[in-house]
Amino acid sequence: MLMSQQIIIADDHPLFRAALKQAVTQAVRFVDVVEVESIATLQDAVVANPDADLVLLDLNMPGAHGFSGLVFMRGQYPGLPVVIVSGSEELQVIRRAIDYGASGFIPKSAPLDEISEAIQAVLNGEVWLPADVAAKIDSVKAEHSDFSERLATLTPQQFRVLGMLTEGMLNKQIAYDLDVSEATVKAHITALFRKLGVRNRTQAVIAVQQMEVEQQQQAAHSG
Repeated sequence: MLMSQQIIIADDHPLFRAALKQAVTQAVRFVDVVEVESIATLQDAVVANPDADLVLLDLNMPGAHGFSGLVFMRGQYPGLPVVIVSGSEELQVIRRAIDYGASGFIPKSAPLDEISEAIQAVLNGEVWLPADVAAKIDSVKAEHSDFSERLATLTPQQFRVLGMLTEGMLNKQIAYDLDVSEATVKAHITALFRKLGVRNRTQAVIAVQQMEVEQQQQAAHSG
């Protein structure tokens, strides 16, 4: 009997999740699709489905700042391929995604057949990029940040707390949301500050915002 493959679709837009699911079922004959709409639910899905074969990840989702979700996934689950699906088609953004460990980059404007082709390629162990991009990407300067390496060392709970800090939530709000004590939240914050090499919330938020896709695009346009 053929084993079915398991693919997690992480995107906060229901219509686009439906389109991705259609592409997945077109690409893979026996497949079990798990749909999530935030980084928190993605974390839960990966824990609940440890044998998942692939994650299709939207760059801008609740709980993530641009590349931070990708960096976290690569740090925590290095054996699980992650393909970025994004509305951005900037070469610098695509280059950064590959530098941060993505197994592919699918523009949201890609036709269904191309998305299916990309999914098949990555499941076969390849790194997939749109044909017109693959030829140009080597000319784009590689970017490696020390902060991304630090971010990859956070535990799932620390990453979740960091996401809440960047939304401006207070310790007691975070404690309530995570159903833990304020003392536990403070311990998580102390640990994540140490790992990230920052001293306070403001520094942490500014550092995470460096992972934003929009800032990358602005830099590309101004440069």
